[in-house]
Amino acid sequence: MDSLKTLILVLTPMFIGFCVKLPQSYLKILDKILNLLVYTILLLIGIGLARIDNLFAQLNHIAGYSILLFILTIACNLFILGLFDKIHPFEYVKKSTTKSHKIGILGSLKQLATACLGIIIGQLLPTSMHPPESTGTYALMLLILIVGIQLRSNGIPLQQVLLNKRGLHTALWFILSCLLAGSIFALILPDVSLTQGLALSSGYGWYSLSGIIMTQAYGATWGSVALLNDLMREFFALAFIPLIMKRYQSTAVGVGGATSMDFTLPIIQQSGGLMIVPVAISFGFIVNLAAPFLMLIFSTL
Repeated sequence: MDSLKTLILVLTPMFIGFCVKLPQSYLKILDKILNLLVYTILLLIGIGLARIDNLFAQLNHIAGYSILLFILTIACNLFILGLFDKIHPFEYVKKSTTKSHKIGILGSLKQLATACLGIIIGQLLPTSMHPPESTGTYALMLLILIVGIQLRSNGIPLQQVLLNKRGLHTALWFILSCLLAGSIFALILPDVSLTQGLALSSGYGWYSLSGIIMTQAYGATWGSVALLNDLMREFFALAFIPLIMKRYQSTAVGVGGATSMDFTLPIIQQSGGLMIVPVAISFGFIVNLAAPFLMLIFSTL
């Protein structure tokens, strides 16, 4: 019953937001609120991480697990989506620029620093002064609601993103490649079950979501593994999307994961041109819907 309740709490705001259309003048305000929410959630995740007993003694395990999971997911993504691009190539449009690329790297550093700040705050404050654990869930629900509103207000109907065949195919192969990575991760680590490996590999770069859901399911240690894995995906995407886009367009979209329709979309557009944007939006939309559903399903099996 609790898992069903959590699933409803996570997915319902997206669909509610998709029913709301606001004037363009309000979207700038939503962007600011969304940015603030992202940093708030990262701060809350950091504070939650500080609750772990012997935190610093466990950092080596957290970092090791995160790096292994990241290497496996990215390797499987590149291999499977690369084959898809080879068999069904997509027309390349134009070369990349680097301005937004550099700005995006700085943004990721700020986000990682915010999570570290949360750890420091959590260590300094007594437990009685920590925010309730449900605070992160409520912040996440508001974030998902705003994402849904932004999609609808930017004139992106549900039919348009779901009917983009290239985006749909890219999303399906991407999800399958992540499931393969999660299975290998579970096989390598005897203390990780198959369903846990599948759940951890289903964050798709949505770190604010995966960090909370995996913490609720497996504890703060594994929530931190999911968070760091998805943050490393974001760093990788920012660094390599322009290079990959030159020959493997769907692969370039795929490595961005859930961020392909928002955070890494400017880089995708600049390096791949306007023709790749509907693919990225369709892919990102489907992946964003699949991530919470699959993580919750696998974590409760």
